[in-house]
Amino acid sequence: MAKEKISPGMQQYLDIKKNYPDAFLMFRMGDFYELFYEDAVKAAQILEISLTSRNKNAENPIPMAGVPYHSAQQYIDVLVEMGYKVAIAEQMEDPKQAVGVVKREVVQVITPGTMVDSTKPDNANNFLVALDAEGDKFGLSYMDVSTGEFFATELTDFAAVRSEIMNLKAREVVLGFDLTEADEHILTKQMNLLLSQERERFEDVHLIDKSLTALEIATAEKLLQYVHRTQKRELSHLQKVVHYEIKDYLQMSYATKSSLDLLENARTSKKHGSLYWLLDETKTAMGMRLLRTWIDRPLVDQGRIKARQDVIQVFLDHFFERSDLTESLKGVYDIERLASRVSFGKANPKDLLQLGNTLTQVPLIKAILESFERSELDSLVDDLDIMPELENLIRSAIDPEAQATITEGNIIRTGFDERLDNYRKVLREGTGWIAEIEAKERAASGISTLKIDYNRKDGYYFHVTNSNLSLVPDHFFRKATLKNSERFGTAELAKIEGEMLEAREQSSSLEYDIFMRIRAQVETYIQRLQKLAKTIATVDVLQSLAVVAENYHYVRPNFNDTHSITIENGRHATVEKVMGVQEYIPNSIHFDSQTNIQLITGPNMSGKSTYMRQLALTVIMAQLGAFVAADKVDMPIFDAIFTRIGAADDLISGQSTFMVEMMEANQAVKRASQNSLILFDELGRGTATYDGMALAQSIIEYIHDKVGAKTMFATHYHELTSLSNELTHLVNVHVATLEKNGEVTFLHKIADGPADKSYGIHVAKIAGLPEDLLERADIILSQLEASAAHLSVDGEASQEATVVENPSRHDISEPELGQLSLFAEAPDSDAVIEKLRAIDLMNLTPMQAMNAIFELKQLL
Repeated sequence: MAKEKISPGMQQYLDIKKNYPDAFLMFRMGDFYELFYEDAVKAAQILEISLTSRNKNAENPIPMAGVPYHSAQQYIDVLVEMGYKVAIAEQMEDPKQAVGVVKREVVQVITPGTMVDSTKPDNANNFLVALDAEGDKFGLSYMDVSTGEFFATELTDFAAVRSEIMNLKAREVVLGFDLTEADEHILTKQMNLLLSQERERFEDVHLIDKSLTALEIATAEKLLQYVHRTQKRELSHLQKVVHYEIKDYLQMSYATKSSLDLLENARTSKKHGSLYWLLDETKTAMGMRLLRTWIDRPLVDQGRIKARQDVIQVFLDHFFERSDLTESLKGVYDIERLASRVSFGKANPKDLLQLGNTLTQVPLIKAILESFERSELDSLVDDLDIMPELENLIRSAIDPEAQATITEGNIIRTGFDERLDNYRKVLREGTGWIAEIEAKERAASGISTLKIDYNRKDGYYFHVTNSNLSLVPDHFFRKATLKNSERFGTAELAKIEGEMLEAREQSSSLEYDIFMRIRAQVETYIQRLQKLAKTIATVDVLQSLAVVAENYHYVRPNFNDTHSITIENGRHATVEKVMGVQEYIPNSIHFDSQTNIQLITGPNMSGKSTYMRQLALTVIMAQLGAFVAADKVDMPIFDAIFTRIGAADDLISGQSTFMVEMMEANQAVKRASQNSLILFDELGRGTATYDGMALAQSIIEYIHDKVGAKTMFATHYHELTSLSNELTHLVNVHVATLEKNGEVTFLHKIADGPADKSYGIHVAKIAGLPEDLLERADIILSQLEASAAHLSVDGEASQEATVVENPSRHDISEPELGQLSLFAEAPDSDAVIEKLRAIDLMNLTPMQAMNAIFELKQLL
């Protein structure tokens, strides 16, 4: 059978598609973007559009689906949000003038990490990440293509790489090396990332700082290469790469940030109920993004923190000036992203008008800051770059009523261009001129029915019926002869016609050319605009933090070098906002320089987790430069926060709650320093009682002896409270309760000493369990307590004995310092012990753990 002939147009499609096999190819054909073959089948299903076919009568018709070009962005958004790439192939010449097949080529590849033109704009950053590796080191570079921000760092292990990607909320990763199958599974399946390969390097002296490490340079170059390859244009808004170190900020894993509800509520995935929600009184999109960054990356440099505090204090001390400042920021648009639209060649007249309006506000903002007359604001005032020449250009050139389109005219102000003004005068007055000529010639010729008409073929003409032909003046010339009439022209009419046709055809084109020249001039200001955007964003965030501090009566925290914490009447800031100031019960927190661990006991629902989170939020707010929810705060600068709060299986990677718990505990005990903060809530509850208690005790001892971090350890294991007799840096605290006539009231206040008992059955009563079930639980509890007391008297066993004395704890040999030793070694089980030591416990799936146990049992 003869091979079916492919049309030149389809051959062109196939040739282009060959270069973009991993993307949906949208192929411009007239007023539609068409998709063919497998792309069409998949797109029709995903986008819910009609699937048709090309060459319907052929033996193998080609599947085909299309979307209108003017509404294509909404369909592109759906595909990209689902993690796909979309290649846009445009017509590169006018179809009317093309010889043969219209020339087409891909002008942009839109990916999850390079999305800049969504129909649902989001003020949050959209980061694209690149990774490279060299030996046991990893280079990580990231960029927001919509703002031009560009960063690079070097990390020492892949766990840190994963954590950084999750913290950035990246949606796409560009790889410069081959991942292991396990790591690829984690990135694609667990983290739902699109992986793209980039082997080439892109030399750009302007953007790559040669003071970076060789690995950072290689990674940043791969990121640049990928961006240029997908966007297919020079992007003047991309900023010079900035080196950063993870240790330059308060280190927190993604799980820690999630458990503390920093940027969104972990339960609802909404802004409401998060620290970001509490602190956001910003007035600009740029300020919103910067506030998120400050929350995500609190500082560890006391000087930088103090500089932010100083400005907030100035704003608090000058209420009326600050109110004026806040009001002035409401007229500021997102000039950071406007600059990127200029760079992409996508800025329209409305964008430039927004830029012009913003530039009008800058002198006002600067004048208000100067009116404070405070040296703390000098650097902000100096960085507010007033650009009157750019503002005047936009104001004089762009019509305030201009629409977003740039090809249909009416976008340039009258008075800006003389030639355009002449065209407009001709268009405006031309019909009047035509009417004047018509009236003049009718009177001169005596033809009472003489009139001027217009059609595309003959243009403007005098219409004369056959009965009046004898009256036609000599200066008329014949243009066309019809059955009952003739059409005539004159030199005067032809002149005006020429001017009107030229004006009609050329004015829109001229306006387009003028707009493109203006946009090119704006592009020369991009770097200055970006610097201005950062300054306005900083002012916005600082005024926002001042407003919040004033509204909720926050105080300025003090920092010390004594390794002590004093928080008087502290509050969990977001819980307080939800509940209201009147209902929230504050708690003081005290760690002297010698106290490292607070062991917290008390029932569920009593406020232990809130108390622990209160400390973490106070630290984060203080170190991002904000004032805090308390009467007084004096604390050290922390380098990291580690948490294990809440219970959740990681089903995708096959990890149970207990495994996740142990992995997070492992991160804390291995990575924490004496300058870190550790919060453990109910550690060890995910396994058998004695297992859990043994692990909990051993972890507490390890932190006490080896780590020295400030630690809050909430537990239901009341037996652990006796550790205060042995561990000199540990103190007991508990949640106070009031018991009267068998009814228990949780006071939500932390008091010194251990809790006297648990109130689990009371919590079950609050939950509404049946009364007879609760009565039976009371009976069983009494029997268990009596049995424990009896065993204790007989001396055979004791519940107290579960807190195991470890007299050799201070004599641990050097090779064992990094281990949590929980089991006595049997001298006749050497093979089992060696096998057990070799197991990488923290990276086992449940199935692998079962297999390992089976092998150990076989050895025994």
